[in-house]
Formats: sequence, C-alpha cells, structure tokens
Amino acid sequence: MELPEDFEFSQASLQDFTECRRRFKLRYIERLAWPAAQAEPPGQNEIAIQRGERFHRLAQQVLLGIPRENLDPVAAADGDEHIQPWWRNFSAFLPGLPTGRRFVELTLSTPIARQRIVAKYDLVVVSPEGDALIYDWKTTLKRPAGDWLRRRLQTRVYPYLLIRSGALLAGGQELTPAHVQMTYWFPNFPSQPERFVYSPEQDNEDQRYIRDLVETILAMPESGFALTPDEQRCLYCVYRSLCARGVRAGLWEESTLDGDEQGDMGPGLDYDQVAEVAF
Repeated sequence: MELPEDFEFSQASLQDFTECRRRFKLRYIERLAWPAAQAEPPGQNEIAIQRGERFHRLAQQVLLGIPRENLDPVAAADGDEHIQPWWRNFSAFLPGLPTGRRFVELTLSTPIARQRIVAKYDLVVVSPEGDALIYDWKTTLKRPAGDWLRRRLQTRVYPYLLIRSGALLAGGQELTPAHVQMTYWFPNFPSQPERFVYSPEQDNEDQRYIRDLVETILAMPESGFALTPDEQRCLYCVYRSLCARGVRAGLWEESTLDGDEQGDMGPGLDYDQVAEVAF
C-alpha cells in the first residue's frame, strides 16, 4: 500500500484501522472529506470536540505560566456550561502535580517500519528521580471504563513512543519502561483519574503489537481494506452512506454503550481527535 508522502502514523489512525479498515483508507489514505453528520442532531459531536479544544487551550496556557487569575475571566465568559466548572476542577488539581520538568503540548515522533509514528502529549512531567509521567485530559461527559481505556491504542502508543524518543526530556538519560506512568484525568470527574503503570513486559508486548499493526497496514492490498463487521460502528461514522451502511446517523443521546466494549464514549465518535489538536 502506497501511503501519502507526508503520512505519519498516530494513535488515532491506528485506532481507526483496528475498528474499521475501510474508514482508515478513506480518512488517511484517500483523505476524503464526506459531508455527513456523525450523530443526530447534527453538530453535537463537533460541539463536544470544540468544547474539549477550549478546555485544552486553557490548561495549556496555565501550564505554560500564564497566571490563573488572567484565565479565570476567559473560562467564566465561555458560553458552554461545562467549561467554568471544569476550569475550577483543573485549578484545584494543579497543585497536586508532581515536581519536575514540565513539557506542555509536546509532540514526539520515532521511525517505525519505514514510516514514522507521532503523538502529541497534553503534559509530560519528568521528575528529578527520572520518572516520566504522562497526563492526558479527557473531556467526556461520561467517564469511560478503565478496561476500555486500557485497550485503546493511545494507552499503548504514548508510553511506547515516549520511551523511544524522549531521552532529551531527561537530560539525555534513557527513559525506561519501569519509570513511565500514564494518567487520564477527567475534568468532569476530577477525583477519578485512571492511571496505568508501565513495565518492561508491557513495553515488549506493545512494541510487537504496534509494529505488527503498522506492517500489516503497509502490506495491505487495495482489496484488504474491508468494512467493519460491526455495523453498530457505522451509525456514528461519516462514511456510512458512502459504504452503503445507512443514511441516517445514530442519535447522540444513544451513543453510549454502558458496560459494552466501548465503555462510555460511544462507537466511532472522534474523541481521540481532541488529543491531537494543534494549538
């Protein structure tokens, strides 16, 4: 498979491939923009993404040193009812962050199977002891299940990539899996973070899995980009009509599958894109 010349793998593109190979091809290889709503009523998913972008921007600014009191009026003036309480929760969360060198909205990349894989981190803290702590802000209105988060490509790609390309963050010292930890923090659930402690065993497993996934994509014939067998995913995919999987989008209020494989985020909704917004 010939990928676009400027193509780079990411957790979002790999996640798309595991969920629907056809969606991966349409979105990342053909780069096809399709004029369809992702959920009904139209615009709800876009509103959620934009809300997340604005929260991420506030978090970025305060972590870069802009005084919180300068940002309080910005949060207060936001027309979305969620932003101000989220900002209060984040302001209370900040003093508990560990000491160390902070890297905000950090982009890292590394070679993999003749290509590159890239990730954008909300925050990485490297402690004086050499621990590397990844933080990711998840602005969902419902808290996703821990097991669902553990299976996401983001949980595998971010530590994998940090270990292989983050030595400069630690003054040239190699980052080891035993000293890496990833935390998802939810402004809507500030006292319920989800933490994943990395290990050499997990790193070996993730390295094999990610490389095999990339090599599978690179070796994929045109005919191999098949539609997902799970048609429930198609309800929340903009390409549903193109793929003859229906015309109407699924209802926004029904896009959560509590207790199901999808946890509390819903099938196919683009929450992962918020993690890769370029501010």
